[in-house]
Amino acid sequence: MIYIRSQEEVDKIGESNRIVFETLQLLAKEIKPGVTTKALDILAEDYIRSQEAKPAFKGYNGFPASICTSIDEQIVHGIPSSRELKEGEIIGIDVGALKNGYYGDAAYTFAVGEVDNHKRKLMKVTEESLYLGIEKAKSGNHLSDIGNAIQVYVESHGFSVVRTLVGHGIGTNLHEAPEVPNFGEPGRGPELKPGMCLAIEPMVNEGTFEVKSLEDGWTIVTADRKPSAHFEHTITITRNGPIILSTNIVR
Repeated sequence: MIYIRSQEEVDKIGESNRIVFETLQLLAKEIKPGVTTKALDILAEDYIRSQEAKPAFKGYNGFPASICTSIDEQIVHGIPSSRELKEGEIIGIDVGALKNGYYGDAAYTFAVGEVDNHKRKLMKVTEESLYLGIEKAKSGNHLSDIGNAIQVYVESHGFSVVRTLVGHGIGTNLHEAPEVPNFGEPGRGPELKPGMCLAIEPMVNEGTFEVKSLEDGWTIVTADRKPSAHFEHTITITRNGPIILSTNIVR
C-alpha cells in the first residue's frame, strides 16, 4: 500500500528530516583524516537525541549503530567502528531520525581531505543523478521515471547503478511501499500523486553494479572493490512538483 500523506503528516516527516539534515551538517565539519567512524556515530546520536528524536537505524533489524558509515568500496550499511578515516577516502553517511512517530532519512558522500579526480567525478555524478531523479518525481509521472533518469545519466558517464538496493517510501515506517529503483524503463509502475513521500537514493559504482555482502551481515561492497557513492533525500510530491524535505545543501 502506498500512503498518501496529509499536510500535517508531511510536516512531521519534514521535522524528522530537518534533524537528519542538521546531523549531516554537523558531521560534515568533523570529517577529516584520523577521525574514527565511531566518533561520528556518537556525535550523531547525541545530536539526534538532543532534538527529542531517536536514531532511526539503531536497533533496526538489529543494526548496532545510529548512522551508517560506508567507506570507498563499501556501498551502504557500513558499521561505525574504531577505524580511522584516511586521506583520499570517500565516506557515505546515511542518517535516519524518528520523531513524533514519523521518520526522516538522508545520505551524503563526503571526501576525506583531498581525493583523486575519479572519486570526485563519481561523487559529482551521483549527486547530480539524485536531483535529476527528484525532478521526475512529479504528479502524473510514473515511479520508473525517477530511476530511468538516474540510470541514463549515470551510465552516460561510464558508471553503474546498483540494482539490488533501492529507495523507498517513508512515513510512519522507515521503509514503506513503493520500492524506488535507480534504473528501469520510463513510464512504468504506480502513478505518482500528491502526498506521496519517497526516499530517493542512487547508489553508484565506479565499476560493476554487482555487489557482495561482508561477514558482518550488514556491509554491502562492490564486487570488484572499486569505489561507490551514495546520496539520498526524502521528498514529498505536490501538485506543483517535488519538495525536498531533507534540504538540498549539505556542505
